[in-house]
Amino acid sequence: MFPYLFRQAGLGKLIGTRTWGGLVGYSGSPELIDGGTLAIPSFGFFELDGTWGVEGYGVAPDIEVLDDPALMQDGADPQLTKAIDQMLLELSTEGAYTPPARPVDPDRSGMGAEEKDY
Repeated sequence: MFPYLFRQAGLGKLIGTRTWGGLVGYSGSPELIDGGTLAIPSFGFFELDGTWGVEGYGVAPDIEVLDDPALMQDGADPQLTKAIDQMLLELSTEGAYTPPARPVDPDRSGMGAEEKDY
């Protein structure tokens, strides 16, 4: 669900491989007499249009980079390398990150928080 929400919030590009697509979960599993339990699917993630979203498919990346074992020797990480290359490209074409200005510290000397802080 994290990659789905990351994309939905527009936080950046997803780099790597498609997620496995399992978001149906279970809760409150009944215990059996021998101490074992049953895992019965009982809830899942669905989108606002009523579809099951990523269930059974996963979240596809914006930039696919396979984990090729031949490229992962001696600590190499092709997905991380691609992510760094992509960030450097975006910084060079879209400009440097400018953090938001820090607001003035609130005055907490009175009783409780002010109404505007709720």
